[in-house]
Amino acid sequence: MLQLAPSILSADFSRLAESVKEIEAGGAHLIHVDVMDGHFVPNISFGAPVMKSLCGKTEMPFDVHLMIEEPDRYLADFATEQTEYITVHQEACVHLNRTISHIKSLGIKAGVAVNPATPLTTLDCILADVDMVLLMSVNPGFGGQKLIPSVLAKAKELRRIKQENTMDFKIEIDGGITLGNVEEAVDSGVEIIVAGSSVFGAERPEQRTREFLDILKGGL
Repeated sequence: MLQLAPSILSADFSRLAESVKEIEAGGAHLIHVDVMDGHFVPNISFGAPVMKSLCGKTEMPFDVHLMIEEPDRYLADFATEQTEYITVHQEACVHLNRTISHIKSLGIKAGVAVNPATPLTTLDCILADVDMVLLMSVNPGFGGQKLIPSVLAKAKELRRIKQENTMDFKIEIDGGITLGNVEEAVDSGVEIIVAGSSVFGAERPEQRTREFLDILKGGL
């Protein structure tokens, strides 16, 4: 099943709950929560309290993306009854296997993310243990960037590895996804689409969510 996970990084924080309800009404599957610390990436976003403020305000699960150093220190803060995924960066984890095991011990699905320039070979020893691989299609830190096309080739390669080894992790993409390129992303093997400014930057986010989902349904 193809899924849409709008990123609240691009939402109107003065009316965050209302913005989330708009994409939920449009049929979005997950809330993508981009957490930035100003060290691993050159920007600061928000922490667990902001995410937890949405608990009970929506039925959509949280898809937490930790773009932070020393993620093990904060994993428990993001583990709620609504948290489905917690994803950490390969580049930020000194002991990646230990971090993935830590996430799973919290009863949460574990994901690993890689930046555009990080080769898939760095994940060889962890793919059998993760529930999701997040391919960054922009250099992380800011919303509204354009997709780096070479990441779609990386998605195709990851799909091949997954199929040949009968693995069942999900492939997610984050960065620069628009109505104009989402179909190409799906064709490359992506199963979960993160879209931020292209959803929340629209005049009617609920309608824009439906437009994305109409394209995703065509890829089923």
